[in-house]
Amino acid sequence: MLGKGIVRGMLVTFKHFVETYLYRGSRTAKARGLFTVQYPEERLPLPERYRNLPFLLYDPETGEPLCVACGMCARVCPPQCIWIKRAKDEAGKPLRKPEEFVVDASVCMGCGFCAEFCPSDAIRMDKDYRIIAFDRRKDLVWPLERLLKPTTYYAEICPTMWAEEQAEKAAKAAPKGGA
Repeated sequence: MLGKGIVRGMLVTFKHFVETYLYRGSRTAKARGLFTVQYPEERLPLPERYRNLPFLLYDPETGEPLCVACGMCARVCPPQCIWIKRAKDEAGKPLRKPEEFVVDASVCMGCGFCAEFCPSDAIRMDKDYRIIAFDRRKDLVWPLERLLKPTTYYAEICPTMWAEEQAEKAAKAAPKGGA
């Protein structure tokens, strides 16, 4: 039948129109019907797996970053927006922590490869999308101090992912049964 797709599309539009007046629930991501969100006063909740820009985790007990400065994130980054300089001790021997860690947020495309390939699980993707800057070169090149956030922050913004990761780590650390 000619025009069957147009009719189905119009029915979907009409369904949303009717649901707008029949369903008067809260404005969440699962709300039905058409509604307007008064941004920035109101915000829809972001999905837990939403990713925007990377940040580094640190242990709040010790204050040390989880990053071991291996440089894997800088190697896999498609736009090459991550720079790492490894710390050295007095004798010049490299330490397993970064001296400098810089992310150029104006170049970062939010792909998440850095977090995916990080062997120490030190890099995570943040949900903060409200980033403003008047000077791109000064305000969007983030040093180590700007990137560091505690593990409790990540547990707060991604609770189910954090619980899955902790359960996986506990399963790996548990002694294997057997004779």
